[in-house]
Amino acid sequence: MRRRPVLALLAAAVVAVLAAGAYSATRPVRLSATEIAQEGSGDAARGERLFWAGGCVSCHAREAVDQPVLGGGPSLVTPFGTFHGPNISPDPDHGIGRWTLADFANALQRGVDPEGHNLYPAFPYTSYARMTPGDVADLFAYLKTLPPSTDDAPANELPFPYNLRMALGPWKALFLRPSPVISWPNGAPDLVRRGQYLVEGPGHCGECHTPRSLGGAGGLDHDRWLAGGPAPEGEGQIPNITPAGETSDWTEDDLVNYFETGFTPDFDSVGGSMVEVQHNLARLPKDDLAAIAAYLKAIPPVASAK
Repeated sequence: MRRRPVLALLAAAVVAVLAAGAYSATRPVRLSATEIAQEGSGDAARGERLFWAGGCVSCHAREAVDQPVLGGGPSLVTPFGTFHGPNISPDPDHGIGRWTLADFANALQRGVDPEGHNLYPAFPYTSYARMTPGDVADLFAYLKTLPPSTDDAPANELPFPYNLRMALGPWKALFLRPSPVISWPNGAPDLVRRGQYLVEGPGHCGECHTPRSLGGAGGLDHDRWLAGGPAPEGEGQIPNITPAGETSDWTEDDLVNYFETGFTPDFDSVGGSMVEVQHNLARLPKDDLAAIAAYLKAIPPVASAK
């Protein structure tokens, strides 16, 4: 008769261990205090440069003007459902006006909102995770200078099982990698390293130009970095931009001119989803564009993904 209480205790212990493991796997993981800049330390002038490098306006505003209103942008229709860029204006009730720098940094770099919810990786925090604490503070300072908006974006429209946020914890454990993608065993010039930071971090170019693992549901396949692949929206193909890709015969000057003007060396013009990206890049100083071009020419060539 004594076995039953013992078995019940063992069963309860197993359930408790499994529950603890499930919680550990799904719980949001935040930045440590040492990974966040001091509150109020950001410089808005420097932050504007990061704002355009990051393409924030494309997902969080209806149109790109000099003083964009970040009340929510166009819908992003994907094979997993429809995502709506939220209001990130300084409005205290509808936007992020009450957020601290720590709130912003955790959302931007760990995909965790102030209420402790995991955010969907349609928001490219897997790339923004590579930004420096100072740059995050600068970007936050710039966002606070923009006009507030009282608009509320619609809720995301996601079918089962993609509407279950509990799966995002394990997803992040597999695919949230703040370390650089490309390593340079023999070193690299400062210009290339600057371009690496812009491309792999705030520019989040890999989010579209790199194929994804696990049949598209996983993270970026770093073994095929920037080798192109299916468009995230599910229609069309994003080009390979490694030295083995469609721009292989372009010079660094050709790339810079394309970023500035939208015209290719063959006098064709930018098209598709790259139109908005090019408009954002054109606002960057030429030295940043030269750095991006230098990086794209320095990375290993990779055959185009199918």
